[in-house]
Amino acid sequence: MTMDYFAGVDVGSLSTDAVILNEKGEIAGYSILETGANSTDAAQEALETALTRAGLNRSLLKRIVATGYGRVSVPFADKRVTEISCHSLGAHNLFPDTGMVIDIGGQDSKVIKVGPGGKVIDFTMNDKCAAGTGRFLEVMAGKLQVPLDRMGGLSLETAGEVRISSVCTVFAESEVVSLVARNHPKEEILRGLHRAIVNRVWSMVSTLGIRLEVTMSGGVAKNKGVVAFMEEKLGRPIHVYREPQIIGALGAALHARKG
Repeated sequence: MTMDYFAGVDVGSLSTDAVILNEKGEIAGYSILETGANSTDAAQEALETALTRAGLNRSLLKRIVATGYGRVSVPFADKRVTEISCHSLGAHNLFPDTGMVIDIGGQDSKVIKVGPGGKVIDFTMNDKCAAGTGRFLEVMAGKLQVPLDRMGGLSLETAGEVRISSVCTVFAESEVVSLVARNHPKEEILRGLHRAIVNRVWSMVSTLGIRLEVTMSGGVAKNKGVVAFMEEKLGRPIHVYREPQIIGALGAALHARKG
């Protein structure tokens, strides 16, 4: 008997992610690709890549759900669901005790209060600018000439810290250039940048009220420095999945499985 499979495609501003689930709810394959200039092409490629990694043919997919800001650009989707709902459901699936999701993506940040079954109780988000997001970190990594995947680790190698007064990408970039010119250690600047991101997101967390168990999703959850400073602020460990960037796509695939 042939097994049914379900797909979730999350089209974000910087990356497009796809997850394939089998009928038991197990991840059969996934992909993370740059969105680039064409959301439809990115969604198509992400899905095909995830299917290839799962060793599956597209004809075996029973249902496809699209999410993310570019979900309307996925013509082959059977249904479209908001990223708020998908991140909530995806986080709950991985960590059933999740009470709050902090998602820091490419160009926005979201804090979601999660209820029983992964249902959304409330949420707040910043989607007006890229302050304190993945794009913000990309720009700062370029200015400091530090690989993006090393920023978090380097910021934890020093106890010293430089205060960054703004997480506006333009103003922070100017501050960083000035600090580098004054020979401040990169590690201390990075620590200050990560602290500024956490402080910005913390105001969103406080708006909803702190929930006991917190899960972080999105690409910035791969940054050990941001996670460590957020844990310090919360006073407790944070759940971070081994690939936090696919949680939205996972939630979409779970919606597809539910029908």
